[in-house]
Amino acid sequence: MSERIIVALSGGVDSAVAALLLRRAGHEVHGLHMTNWEDDEAGYCTAAADWQSARTVAAELGIPLHRTSFTAEYREQVFKHFLADYAAGLTPNPDILCNREVKFGVCLEYARRLGGKQLATGHYARIVQESDGSARLYRAKDTNKDQSYFLQAMPAAALRVAAFPLGDVLKSEVREYARRAGLPVYDRPDSTGICFIGERPFREFLQQYLQGAAGPIETHGGEVLGYHEGLMYHTIGQRQGLKIGGLRDGSNAPWYVAAKDVARNALIVVQGQDHPALYTQSFSTATPVWLQMRETRFAECHVQVRHRQQAVPCTVSLDALGARVALRAPLRGVAPGQYAAFYAGEECLGGAPIADVGRLS
Repeated sequence: MSERIIVALSGGVDSAVAALLLRRAGHEVHGLHMTNWEDDEAGYCTAAADWQSARTVAAELGIPLHRTSFTAEYREQVFKHFLADYAAGLTPNPDILCNREVKFGVCLEYARRLGGKQLATGHYARIVQESDGSARLYRAKDTNKDQSYFLQAMPAAALRVAAFPLGDVLKSEVREYARRAGLPVYDRPDSTGICFIGERPFREFLQQYLQGAAGPIETHGGEVLGYHEGLMYHTIGQRQGLKIGGLRDGSNAPWYVAAKDVARNALIVVQGQDHPALYTQSFSTATPVWLQMRETRFAECHVQVRHRQQAVPCTVSLDALGARVALRAPLRGVAPGQYAAFYAGEECLGGAPIADVGRLS
């Protein structure tokens, strides 16, 4: 008898095709639809539509569908940290925490209570199971859709019982599989942005939970050019929305956010997209979460600090406080709070949130 696999059925085309492929492979497939966010009086949340879509997919596939809510866990383990990081002037990535704490945390535990031996999702990534019982995470075949960056903090134990059926499938093939199977989600648009924000303006959302404090917008030399409404509304490398002009007798080149001085509530800006202050040659992180333990103290690998960004060569040195990452070439727009994912070729080794960034100045 085949082992039962629980598929996290979101209502989108990716998880639907993940379930389809597993069922075609002869597995006993159950769907599990989870709700992680419900507080949305403005109507941006698609939770109700997602549930109806998941029901339709399960009916078409002829698989049982379970439903549960992890809204309390999400608020405590993901959203609370998201707000705290923004209040501290950081640039967090809640999707990475969601994968670690919710999808491959409490959701995995729930899947086991349903009798599932594995939890499958529609992520674009690959898992290789080793003979010693360990598992390794690799980039997906579809490099444009690869989501290994968002899975960098997965518990190693969860990686051993996770399944990513789309790891060797192109996105174009996924939609074609769904269309041929008669799944009505074959042309449903992909979700974009942070799940609990949806399509609403980011500033509008943050204002519901955090109080912005006005402060100066300054040059590196301390000259005040204007005022911001809150550091949380700005990110390193940002150009739009600063509402400042050029210096008297100075260049008319556009301004970019180079740093946040949290202690003084000041936003530091520079002119020109290639200004040295926008680049860094090194940064430090918190203690990395390794998917594969590395015995060497100095590791030659590649690092990626954003989704879809090309990984760059680096050297990682570990100490009691975390890791120090030295880049082979300067990298633009690195911000504290972002996650750094480490790679050896196609394999994702793990990652960590960035703590401090050394600018070229």
